[in-house]
Amino acid sequence: MKAIPTKLKQCFIIEPSVFIDSRGYFFESFNQKTFNELIGQKVDFVQDNESYSTKGVLRGLHFQKEEWAQAKLVRVVKGCVLDVAVDIRKDSPTYGDYLSVELSDDNKKQLFIPRGFAHGFVVLSDTAIFSYKCDNYYNKASEGGIIYNDTTLNIDWKLPFDKLIISEKDSILPTFETL
Repeated sequence: MKAIPTKLKQCFIIEPSVFIDSRGYFFESFNQKTFNELIGQKVDFVQDNESYSTKGVLRGLHFQKEEWAQAKLVRVVKGCVLDVAVDIRKDSPTYGDYLSVELSDDNKKQLFIPRGFAHGFVVLSDTAIFSYKCDNYYNKASEGGIIYNDTTLNIDWKLPFDKLIISEKDSILPTFETL
């Protein structure tokens, strides 16, 4: 397993070692000790989540505020998504920058997103099963978000806006400028 630093400080692409033979494949998707050593910090995950979505479903951009902020380790079990992390740490040199990474069951890449980031993804395949670990418990009262089509961020979601499937809640999120 290796951790590849990204342009966003403390955000890493995780590439597992995959062993393939005539039977299929095997890989260790998570090992707490190895993970903490690779990213150079201690992260204790306390909650796992999974979603199933169809092509064009866009979930995000979401974050948890203050003491409920969450670091996440995300991956795709089945299908392909474009995963997006936005740095919303006002004291960060990459504040307002975003990273997009294609995660799929083929490439088996994972993305570690530290606390202080908004996160979202759009499904590029017919269907996708998306899995993520969080280092803090979800708290509804601490939800925050940024509208997916924010003109300041100008995220390329790789699909036309008229092909996106957005929840009512996500379609009325505030802009980045109003954070």
